[in-house]
Amino acid sequence: MILEVNKISFHYHNSREIFRDVSFSIDRGEILSILGTNGAGKSTLLNCIANLRQPNSGEILLNGKPMSKMKVREISQVIGYVPQVHSTAYAYTVREFTVMGRTPYIGAFSTPSKNDYKISDAALEKMGISHLKNKPYTEISGGERQQVMIARVIAQQPQLILLDEPTAHLDYGNQYRVVQMIRQFADEGYALIMTTHNPEHAIMLNGKVAILNNEGILDVGRAAETINGEALSKLYGLPIKLVYNNEAKRNVCVVC
Repeated sequence: MILEVNKISFHYHNSREIFRDVSFSIDRGEILSILGTNGAGKSTLLNCIANLRQPNSGEILLNGKPMSKMKVREISQVIGYVPQVHSTAYAYTVREFTVMGRTPYIGAFSTPSKNDYKISDAALEKMGISHLKNKPYTEISGGERQQVMIARVIAQQPQLILLDEPTAHLDYGNQYRVVQMIRQFADEGYALIMTTHNPEHAIMLNGKVAILNNEGILDVGRAAETINGEALSKLYGLPIKLVYNNEAKRNVCVVC
């Protein structure tokens, strides 16, 4: 099992508990979509898994080893993280920015090799954004930056990819393409965890789904079992039904 999360809880200093007793696991070829309202703690949960924040209790295992006992470089060779928002003060080219994904494999005083650039160029091509590689990262759109961030994580060659609302800044067409690419990544053997505000993306991916409610409780199950009108209505405070669409051959969400 690549990732095992065992009863972790988190709260900020002198603040309410964000989530408690969260447990789940994910292995190669699996997708976990996390649904929740704004402020529920989805990003905080990803930050704990990415080793950017430390849970107040519980344990996270990577390939059976406690993450708390692993070095940052070890963790970076297992986990790739695509944050919701990223900015940089330096005008790196897209190609230079993408090759930074190779950092876990490059020595402290070394520079990227030809093979590192070959891997990063292949990642840009995979994302269909090779035409951006010589442009300054600071001068491309928010949606393009999101796609470059995904390319950088592909270049990192992790086992587990974390994506915090990967479609948030994308137009409708690119949202669909990213969801399909996540499915493709799973088929290639990656484990993936993504947060999303769109339950239909979770339905399309048809993997595991976790619903994080405003009391900090995470309910995990298969998409077909976990996503239903009652659960979504309770989560979002709207009368929501799932209606089967014959053309799409899947359920769609309808506010009644």
